[in-house]
Amino acid sequence: MTALRHPRPHLPGLIDAHCHLDYAPMADDVEAALATAAAAGVEQFLHIGCTTASMERAVTLASTHAPVFASIGIHPHDARHLDDAVLARIETLAADPKVVAIGETGLDFYYDHSPRPVQHRALGQQVELARRLDLPIVLHIREAHDEALAILREAGPRTSDPGMVHCFTGDPDDARRWLDAGFHLSFSGIATFKKTQPIRDALRLCPRDRILLETDAPFLAPEPIRGAKNEPANVTFTCVRLAQELGCPPEELARDAATNTRKLLRLPMPAPGSAPADDPRTSPSAR
Repeated sequence: MTALRHPRPHLPGLIDAHCHLDYAPMADDVEAALATAAAAGVEQFLHIGCTTASMERAVTLASTHAPVFASIGIHPHDARHLDDAVLARIETLAADPKVVAIGETGLDFYYDHSPRPVQHRALGQQVELARRLDLPIVLHIREAHDEALAILREAGPRTSDPGMVHCFTGDPDDARRWLDAGFHLSFSGIATFKKTQPIRDALRLCPRDRILLETDAPFLAPEPIRGAKNEPANVTFTCVRLAQELGCPPEELARDAATNTRKLLRLPMPAPGSAPADDPRTSPSAR
């Protein structure tokens, strides 16, 4: 994995609430990426399969790695590919017990890789599917908070714990509206950047039981390693910086965010001694 000039914090009990393990550098050696994360204290992972090609891989990856769970759906960039057959495939794959959410889906009006009306339709269809399956929805929202909230009100996710706004990049007003709608806010490395104080302002008004932490690896590496390829272990940097913003010990934020993630996704507690076999803390050379 990526060599770091800055020592990575160790925070036991963390969960990476959103990552893409089938992208490099993790995909080159998933077991090594999980072991590196375990050595930093990360115990569980939500891996996202959000294209027609990656959904199957996501279920396979989760089913073969105990600490990994999957969310499957179609990203707004690929919304034009969502049809009845793909929706049916999502529903079939979601029957796997390691699939714990639908998405990431949403609206991206920054890139507009799919036409906006197509993104609207795809989001509404996946929200309705998530409600029918009693699963939370994982939302990707970029420059489209008003429109997304309107679609959510019409399509109607499940009433209790409807889902998360992943990689939250809105301001405090956006945060209030998502919180009023019952959603959790998931904070990525972007929240550590020097010019993203509005995101940290949103964090400070977020109830502690609605905060999640994520990497969105391999994207959005946090300070002080911004610009590097990201990986799940680096969620510890984000936790430390955001704990400073909240005025609490990072261990406390790590525990609370993990509790919130487990509740939202209905994750089991990790089994004792379930760290990957090649976790450096448990290898013979480390003893």
